[in-house]
Amino acid sequence: MTPDFHDVDLGQFDAAMEHRADGSIIVRPRQDLGPYGRAVTDRLDVWAERTPDATFLAQRVKLQGGFGDWRRVSYGQTRALVRRLASALLRRGLGPDRPLAILSGNEIEHGLLGLAAMYAGIPYAPISPAYTLVATDFEKIRSIIERLTPGLVYGSDLSAHAAGILDAVPADVELVGREGTVAGRTATLWDDLIAEPEDAAAVDAANAAIGSATIAKILFTSGSTGKPKGVINTHGMMCANMKMIAHHWFPFVLERPQVLIDWLPWNHTFGGNKNFGLVLYTGGSLYIDDGKPTPRGILETVRNLRDVSPTLYFNVPKGFEEIIPYLRADPELRKTFFKDLRITFYAGASLPRHISDDLDALAVETTGKRYLMVSGLGATETAPSAMGANKRLARPGQLGLPMPGTALKLVPTAGKLEIRVSGPNVMPGYWRDPEQTAKSFDEEGFYKLGDAVKFVDEADVNAGFVFDGRISEDFKLMTGTWVSVGPLRAKIVAAFAPLVKDAVIAGHDRERVTALLLPDMAACRALLPREAAGLSDAAVLADFIVHNAFAARLAHLATESTGSSNRVERIVLLAEPPSIDANEITDKGSINQRAVLARRAHLVEALYATNPPPEVITL
Repeated sequence: MTPDFHDVDLGQFDAAMEHRADGSIIVRPRQDLGPYGRAVTDRLDVWAERTPDATFLAQRVKLQGGFGDWRRVSYGQTRALVRRLASALLRRGLGPDRPLAILSGNEIEHGLLGLAAMYAGIPYAPISPAYTLVATDFEKIRSIIERLTPGLVYGSDLSAHAAGILDAVPADVELVGREGTVAGRTATLWDDLIAEPEDAAAVDAANAAIGSATIAKILFTSGSTGKPKGVINTHGMMCANMKMIAHHWFPFVLERPQVLIDWLPWNHTFGGNKNFGLVLYTGGSLYIDDGKPTPRGILETVRNLRDVSPTLYFNVPKGFEEIIPYLRADPELRKTFFKDLRITFYAGASLPRHISDDLDALAVETTGKRYLMVSGLGATETAPSAMGANKRLARPGQLGLPMPGTALKLVPTAGKLEIRVSGPNVMPGYWRDPEQTAKSFDEEGFYKLGDAVKFVDEADVNAGFVFDGRISEDFKLMTGTWVSVGPLRAKIVAAFAPLVKDAVIAGHDRERVTALLLPDMAACRALLPREAAGLSDAAVLADFIVHNAFAARLAHLATESTGSSNRVERIVLLAEPPSIDANEITDKGSINQRAVLARRAHLVEALYATNPPPEVITL
């Protein structure tokens, strides 16, 4: 008998469908969104009055070689600091023409300064720190700064960002940092900025002027060309999306303040809008996790999960996969993790079935019941949630139904249903880019996501939808057969789990499908005897044991193929990881298929050689 789920109140929204003469389909929720808030930061005022001593943000103190105890700021402290910082930003003349730019990752100071900008009606742009810490050519940060024209740039440790700042940030732009220097540039220390007096009248006037159309954030996202696009996020967009999520999708979050422990970066909409926003909306506590879903980074995440029992746990599939071995090995960690948990949520990639099965088994062993794991569909341009799975549809792969307040348009394209969305959560456009904005909306004002979906049951719209890939990634074989890249990539990753992180599909105008696989080196090394620990990555991937393991999985995958469009005949393993400078990968780990295929053209040719080299594994 299958164990029951823990009882949790997910929304019960449903939808109506309209078929049009041109073949398009309109899907609308039957529930109305209703009124929503004026400004994102209004909730800070609410909780500072109601629960001033409750923890809002917490983060471990960074020490040399590790992390110490938690430092916390309450809602009362946050509002006082935010108002003082808002006054400092207004005094410097920041505004829509001179926004705030933040280069640092998730930290308490970042949260305070970003909230201060939004509290004063000043747009703020959280920029990926990878563009100055990991990248070496600084092309992306240069493009962003040129388009943004910030009036102030904050970096936690200015020394760490110095090379990128010197390359990209004009000399007349003020720098602020907690520590560090930039050669030849003066900078304001955080302690001095926070000590400036508050001009209460100026802050109140600026805050009162905020309306639904006031720009709150500019989130930069890299498209297939690699040139970052600035997505305008208004206060109205973000308030509407929180209403959709909290009142209609996750109504249980209104019963009590939510506790999150989260690493997802604030320069992306998942971590910065949805997770940060949900904590602020519910008066909850956000414990900033300095870990990451990597073999080394997961150690800090596990340490934090020993201290904090989350009510909601958000992650990407790889994050859940990294945590599972520690949960399996440690009963006390399991008890803490599941004690207050209501649901888990994944996004950013498809979820292999073995991950959800493993979590179910661990939950049942610990509590006797399973936990709902849900997902949805959205984008930076939709603040982010556009679709969500209700309780009836909560299972891996299910995108659910449109959120109250939104409408979907499904347009037949290349044998698929391209999805477009409209609603108050949709952006007004891209920052200072009218040409790209015009291309992104159709004649009715629906934003074109670039994704495809398909009905679970064409006769019942309320059975929901599943993801059907990116329209721009799909291609035809030389036979004219379409290859649906998204579903095939998910199928490959599942078939080769846990040996691969991702897959890049090749075959445009070729006679067969092949793939370049991004190996999980820790999993591949685990196949070899201990004495192979000192081998290079290339040597590990060339070892016959690893080669045979991949060949066996390739053969098994072929038995599940139904035709040439999903039969992978050859693979090659990438010893060199994808490059952020070459736009092969984003800082959050998403793969740019086109960029990888272009940069690794020699490997693509090897996959189709009459006599392929030894590194090519053939069916």
